[in-house]
Amino acid sequence: MPRRIFSCQPAPGATTVPPMTDDLWKGLRSSARAHLTQREYQLMPLSDRLATTGVEVAELLSADRAALRWIPGVELFPRRVYPQRHRGFFSEFARREDGALAGIGLWPAQWATATMWAGSGKGFHLHPPMIPGGTTPEAWLRRLFVEEPQNYALRPYDREQWDVMFFVRGSAEMILVDERAGMERRVMRFIIEGDNRRGSNNAGVVIPAGVAHALRAESSEDVIMVYGTSTHFNPAFEGRIESGLETAQLPPEWDSYLSGNI
Repeated sequence: MPRRIFSCQPAPGATTVPPMTDDLWKGLRSSARAHLTQREYQLMPLSDRLATTGVEVAELLSADRAALRWIPGVELFPRRVYPQRHRGFFSEFARREDGALAGIGLWPAQWATATMWAGSGKGFHLHPPMIPGGTTPEAWLRRLFVEEPQNYALRPYDREQWDVMFFVRGSAEMILVDERAGMERRVMRFIIEGDNRRGSNNAGVVIPAGVAHALRAESSEDVIMVYGTSTHFNPAFEGRIESGLETAQLPPEWDSYLSGNI
């Protein structure tokens, strides 16, 4: 069979497509074109997304913390959910003798549960770090988390509230902000999924005192969480920043009626 030669040149008489022009939107009114913006689809580095648009927690579980703006004292550890066919699923939270909590010497003094309805959230709140006498907050916190970060025996778990959180249902976005004196202000934003969404985003979280944290239901499903605290509940340990999200706002005319301005 003779060899066939394919040419990239158009056949004689064929109509050629004109080259694409720079102005893709010339078919729109100028007023519309003036307001056009374009979404950025290029994936930013993990370190940038962690503090801005957020990431899935699975990306953080295997990440090099030294390469990220990780908040000192925050712990993330994977959880495995075991399906039980025809019945449901099973997963551990933590063990006192081994695992992530044993490694840092923390075992909660109190356990509780909370539910967030779909579309709701818990605004930023934080717990005060305990600062011993004879030192400054900056010096003490630097010693704990910069100079001796693995000296877990120094941490006053029994005198300040640390949170350990687990999610058993739904999908939640968590945002953490380091507000401790003398520490670099860092932000961590990530998605955690409950046991009913078995996968790589099942994780436990440890949050130190002085780190502001907020949660919001990330999908149309209610979120159920179980959490432990290093101390018993103490209202004096609850500080709130920008927590208005937790309050359902009434229509302005309702507020006016309730205040008697009618």
